[in-house]
Amino acid sequence: MNEDLKTENLLDLTKTMAAKIFEGTTYPWEALPKISEFIMQLGPTLSEDEFEKTADDIWIAKSADVAPTAYLHGPLIICPNAQVRHCAFIRGSAIVGAGSVIGNSTELKNCIIFQQAQVPHYNYIGDSILGFKAHLGAGAITSNLKSDRSLVTIPVPDGRIDTELKKFGAIVGDHAEVGCNSVLNPGTVIGRGTTVYPLSMVRGIVPENSIYKKQGEIAVKIER
Repeated sequence: MNEDLKTENLLDLTKTMAAKIFEGTTYPWEALPKISEFIMQLGPTLSEDEFEKTADDIWIAKSADVAPTAYLHGPLIICPNAQVRHCAFIRGSAIVGAGSVIGNSTELKNCIIFQQAQVPHYNYIGDSILGFKAHLGAGAITSNLKSDRSLVTIPVPDGRIDTELKKFGAIVGDHAEVGCNSVLNPGTVIGRGTTVYPLSMVRGIVPENSIYKKQGEIAVKIER
């Protein structure tokens, strides 16, 4: 199970400009505390032909479609052909991947959104990573803080992995689909290609290529 949690088994690092942030890590959540500093180092190196620096710590690709009503706070990089729609709220420390969609009233904070990932309607993505072509349905959120404010741990067969993070939402693997109005509790890890049913409350690890129907009921996908 611990192998399933490793970065290379969840995320295609060729599908993000943030690949270097994962160097020297075992698990993807180890990159979360590094996002802000990474953006501040990467931003000044971006091509002025491709990106426009709109503030001291915000770089936006000239091909990106950013609604004038969106709120943008740095450090922030918005990559080519990304869409940031009406009233999106980006609070900073975010990398919005190429071709991704940040939708109406969606809030981002300290996160990495891989290429072509979609959070198109009323989503909250905090202290989280969304993989290549991951998709969250309307109203699905990542809950990033435990009610008792203790550090987030992840259950594994031989115990628990201590992430040493007080704020950690979710890792959503490549091509995963999360249904409308689902809640991913702190420290949730969704494997590649997995589908989560709408209205789910998810915690812990959901294996790759699975269907999460409800807590305790996970089915293996059958290719048709």
